[in-house]
Amino acid sequence: MSTATDAIIQSSLAGLPLWPLVRNTFFGIFGIIIVLLYHGSTINFLITRFERLTNKNLAKKQYNRVFFHFYLSFFYIAIIHLTEIVIWTVYVHQLDLIDNAVQTLLFVGSCYTTVGFVEDLLPDGWKSLAFFISFSGLFAIAWTTSVMIGMTNSYKAAWNLKHHQKDPTAS
Repeated sequence: MSTATDAIIQSSLAGLPLWPLVRNTFFGIFGIIIVLLYHGSTINFLITRFERLTNKNLAKKQYNRVFFHFYLSFFYIAIIHLTEIVIWTVYVHQLDLIDNAVQTLLFVGSCYTTVGFVEDLLPDGWKSLAFFISFSGLFAIAWTTSVMIGMTNSYKAAWNLKHHQKDPTAS
């Protein structure tokens, strides 16, 4: 790097308090790890269960059961995401960053969904924690979307078989 670049980096870091940045990063990454471990384990359990039941139902030509498992799985997916919001809420509340639990829930839900309907309630020095909450929500929702696409393919195959159309997934 050139000396001009070094000077710019040093001058921009000079006024930056390092401890809050390190603390926020540590607590943020820890929160993401907890939420995504929960998300991964529950969503993988859900998709494995859905595939197992769907395969059995398709083999027995029980197409309505495939539809039932499909919609039930979507309900469970919603519960998984709501639980993740609650996990973040408990985490932020236990860090004693926001006094009111309901306000904490609304703030976390606003960040997790990236809708941003609640103002930033975090105290100075903790503002970047909102980024970590949002990042976990974005990642979890993207993960869920990929799972739901696979589930939709199974649903479509059952629908086609039920209505005596050729299964598009069959070779």
